[in-house]
Amino acid sequence: MGVKVAGSADVDDAATIGDGSQVWHLAQVREGVVLGERCVVGRGAYIGSGVQVGSDCKIQNYALVYEPASLADGVFVGPAAVLTNDQYPRAVNPDGSIKDTSDWEPVGVEVGTGASIGARAVCVAPLRIGAWATVAAGAVVTRDVPDFAIVAGVPAKQRGWVGHAGHPLVDEGAGRWSCPVTGRVYQADEDETLREVV
Repeated sequence: MGVKVAGSADVDDAATIGDGSQVWHLAQVREGVVLGERCVVGRGAYIGSGVQVGSDCKIQNYALVYEPASLADGVFVGPAAVLTNDQYPRAVNPDGSIKDTSDWEPVGVEVGTGASIGARAVCVAPLRIGAWATVAAGAVVTRDVPDFAIVAGVPAKQRGWVGHAGHPLVDEGAGRWSCPVTGRVYQADEDETLREVV
């Protein structure tokens, strides 16, 4: 299949790009990045040093994924979404000197398998977006998101559950939820988590 990198993209020689992946115009992929197979990095997207990206991910136009983020397989990061890495951002130290890399410790956003982060959403590290969860467009996420949860708003709050297909689940009562697309059935547990019923 090979790797396709646009001529205007900036992919560091020390980045690893998986087979079948595409990096589009003006995107920057920094040193130490591991990008899995069959990924798409959109125009103007930025992937910071050492970020780990699984296979079959889509990082859309102008998304910013700062280190030390990690994305599992099948993650979608929408246009202009931001995964931050500085919990207490400042350009200068208290004495007025300019901060450098030794003056702060980066913290990351971990994104679980199949999760989706909508356009212009901001995920404020440190936090985890659970597997198959959905972050609505424009949301500002400041705390962990459970598997299969859908969150929206500023700050983001849980608005319901979604299934593997990304569609809102239907409440069947007694803690059971079903997907109107796939027919899969899920069970909400007492600890406010959701799991697929096998």
